[in-house]
Amino acid sequence: MAKEHVETLLKTVPEKPGVYQYYDETGGLLYVGKAKNLKKRVLSYFNKVHDSGRLRVLVKKIRDIQFIVVATEMDALLLENNLIKEHQPRYNVLLKDDKTYPWICIKKEPFPRVFWTRKLIRDGSEYFGPYPSFPMMKNLLDLIKGIYPLRTCTLALTQENIAAGKFKVCLEYHIGNCLGPCEGYQTLESYDESIQKIREIIKGNVSGVRKGLAIEMDEHASKLEFEEAQKLKERIDLLDKYQVKSTVVSPTIKTADVYTVISDVQNAYVNYIGVIDGAMVQSHTIELKKRLDETDEELLALGLIELRQTHKSAAKEILVSHMLDLEWEGVKLHKPLRGDKKALVDLSIRNAKQFRMDRLKNIQIVDPERHAKRILAQMKVDLRLSQEPKHIECFDNSNIQGTNPVAACVVFKNAKPSKKDYRHFNIKTVEGPDDFASMEEVVYRRYKRLLEEDQPMPQLIVIDGGKGQLSSALKSLELLGLRGKIAIIGIAKRLEELFYPDDPIPLYLDKRSETLKIIQQLRNEAHRFGITHHRNRRSNSSFNTELESIAGIGESTSKELLKTLKSVKRIKEASKEQLEEIVGHSKALKIWNHFHAGKK
Repeated sequence: MAKEHVETLLKTVPEKPGVYQYYDETGGLLYVGKAKNLKKRVLSYFNKVHDSGRLRVLVKKIRDIQFIVVATEMDALLLENNLIKEHQPRYNVLLKDDKTYPWICIKKEPFPRVFWTRKLIRDGSEYFGPYPSFPMMKNLLDLIKGIYPLRTCTLALTQENIAAGKFKVCLEYHIGNCLGPCEGYQTLESYDESIQKIREIIKGNVSGVRKGLAIEMDEHASKLEFEEAQKLKERIDLLDKYQVKSTVVSPTIKTADVYTVISDVQNAYVNYIGVIDGAMVQSHTIELKKRLDETDEELLALGLIELRQTHKSAAKEILVSHMLDLEWEGVKLHKPLRGDKKALVDLSIRNAKQFRMDRLKNIQIVDPERHAKRILAQMKVDLRLSQEPKHIECFDNSNIQGTNPVAACVVFKNAKPSKKDYRHFNIKTVEGPDDFASMEEVVYRRYKRLLEEDQPMPQLIVIDGGKGQLSSALKSLELLGLRGKIAIIGIAKRLEELFYPDDPIPLYLDKRSETLKIIQQLRNEAHRFGITHHRNRRSNSSFNTELESIAGIGESTSKELLKTLKSVKRIKEASKEQLEEIVGHSKALKIWNHFHAGKK
């Protein structure tokens, strides 16, 4: 059973950057790994025989797999580092030293220094990062120092000390790396202006700085100062390559819990992210089954308590996706609107959505009937129907320049195509390309026949087209006494607008919603089925014309051949004897000679 569980999980692995965690049968964490593409990396463990005995043992022990989805490969690397340090899984390399990734620090002091460090000191200084690549961080610092001369000394540059003349400029001043604030050659206002621009560069807001560098580069180039222009170009290139900071490690957050919720008609999914000393160390999602019409706030509060107890969290700060009316002594609970905390909430929501998607894929594989019931329940809510649309029919017209007009009706039962119930129609009463009249004809013919044969009616009719086609279909339902008894909508292709009878304002569904995807599948299937039939009609029509061009062969002979041999290809491939049995010796000889003259 455990093996089947893992095999099912492998079919739902997301193709996104993130971290995967392997657990044994007792729930113990075996291994934490990172991946640019989780699906490719995780499947590689199970799709081949490994040379390493230790790796083969690891794979045999895996009984559960969990994923944490992040935005970038860099975030995956940082998160892997955090999780290994926090949980020390048996099969991971032990991180025995205290070294961690480097940060860029803007020191809290007069004339602030800008330098890299591995230690975060809570003294009011600003820290940016972390940087998984030391060269990336070093290049950024070199870029900053190349654009803005800064001091590197540790002198206490207070206004009193500078005014008292306690300091003298050093070699850095004489070689142009510092503007000499220690002797008052650079004002505090001028220095702070440079520091503000440096903050923007580090944060990734480089457009203004880049524009200034580009203007300066063009000026040097116009003066034929190509060496200076090249230096500025290299700085611009570095700015273009710079990446913004991570969302899984932040110096502005100490210890906090993050809780978010997403929901559908039947279930809710609450995600928890644990942050300790600015580093994300845990993520877990639970599924809640709805019983009544609970709000997202009620579901989040329930999930929050459950997860907080499960993980024995005592964080004094809680970030949430929905504001809760909870009075919690000693705990600060709030919904962030911007900044690093909002980025963590967004990351938590992303993981809740991924968990939901994985669960739905799992259900679709192991319990298709439950999957269908869930989709139908969601469609009922999304489309504002009075009952679940277990039986849906979709109509589409097809004609090319008005020739051989046809229509198609496709049928979905329990959210799946029922191809044995598909029907196509040759338009009989309409001359020329008139989509509205054609739709009116086929809808009338379809449901008149169902009424006469006492066949079950659909719960939903989908018309491929906008208001015009929908109005035409409604006329037929009115004539048959079915208007108001069957739900009917039209779908316009350009913006995927859904039109309802007597409602001028269309409904727009989320582009990712399963309801819209089912309707699009219906529309596309009707279009495919109609085009195929139309192509066959044109082919047969062309063949009839070709047959009738043979002296002595008329329309009745052509129809008889198609009726017996079923297709154009079979007629062309038929032997003289086969043709004789259908149309007699004389006509068979003429037809056979027409198609085989000149062939050996």
